[in-house]
Amino acid sequence: MRVLAHAKAVLPDRVIDDALVVVEHGLITHVGPARPGAVPAQAVDLRGALLLPGIVDTHSDGLETEIRPRPGAEFEVGFGVSSFEGRVRAAGTTTVFHGVAFESHNRKGRTVDRARRLDTALRERAASGHALVDHRILYRLDARDPEGLVALESCLSGTPAPPPLVSFEDHTPGQGQYRDSAVYRRWLEGTEGISSEEAQRRVETLVAERDSRIGHREIALGRLASLAAAGRARLLAHDPVTASEIDVAVANGVAVAEFPTTLEAARAARERGLRVVAGAPNVLRGGSHSGNVSAAELVSAGLVDGLSSDYLPSAPLAASLVLATQGVTSLPAAVALVTSGPASVAGLTDRGELVEGQRGDLTVVTVDRGWPTVRMTVAAGDAVLAAGVGR
Repeated sequence: MRVLAHAKAVLPDRVIDDALVVVEHGLITHVGPARPGAVPAQAVDLRGALLLPGIVDTHSDGLETEIRPRPGAEFEVGFGVSSFEGRVRAAGTTTVFHGVAFESHNRKGRTVDRARRLDTALRERAASGHALVDHRILYRLDARDPEGLVALESCLSGTPAPPPLVSFEDHTPGQGQYRDSAVYRRWLEGTEGISSEEAQRRVETLVAERDSRIGHREIALGRLASLAAAGRARLLAHDPVTASEIDVAVANGVAVAEFPTTLEAARAARERGLRVVAGAPNVLRGGSHSGNVSAAELVSAGLVDGLSSDYLPSAPLAASLVLATQGVTSLPAAVALVTSGPASVAGLTDRGELVEGQRGDLTVVTVDRGWPTVRMTVAAGDAVLAAGVGR
């Protein structure tokens, strides 16, 4: 049993300023005021710190950086998984969907072989009984990569319920996030230190090469639609730009619009019943680094269900508090954007709220000058971990 007392607990619809929360056997069994004389002697006194549900992150690319922190410096994937989970937990995250990219010829070192190795390593860590967080996978498919599709379908066979998240993506300059190819060109200039002329030549070469495989987009989407219809995948449309793209996504069984790049796409997604995910780094920066729609603007318009870390594991918690502090939304609603909202995006109904019967995933946070510090993270699997340590 774990008893936490005198916390400022953020519930789905309200805040209890002096709360008592009890977790037994990995489940929350009590949430209520810390009444005088009713606080057990073994309770941990949180002294007014924020108590939140554990953060659920539906899109984290941080594992890629952990494995390959510099070009040419790549570490074994098993080490990367066990190392990165410490960073994730320190950020208050207890459920993380690692982006595993099934694609070839990518400047970030992504390959189909690496995707297979990551898939295996993450499954093994999740099943080990020693993981610090609940490891899950966001399967990212390059829409124009036939080899990636074959490998993805192989990895999806035998995945447990609920259906795994599968993102349909096209990062060709002129599409999605890089619909303005000049943004991609400037990215090349900045990351590789090349001239604008050389960057432009590389963009043109990349577009020509990928256009030779444009016909595979419809094939891949059709195959994913079949998987969704069979209950073997929960589909995400990545970086949608227009309402017509949302219509195509809906027709193919897509359930989530991930990182819509325009207000038009986000509104269309909401109107058609899709869940919507935006980037927490976008909130922290005050806008998109690619010149796309502001995530805070989407939140203010009521068009976002969840915020994900994308490339910055510590971003969700900080972004939610920024939104609450700036009055964009209430504290319970802001916390929901990184807890119960992402859980609903992933189809998970057992976590994300400080409610009796939910998983005992908790995060204790203090705030100094507007920025959060995670003081304690409690995961439902901790009891299992403690029993197995040293074996």
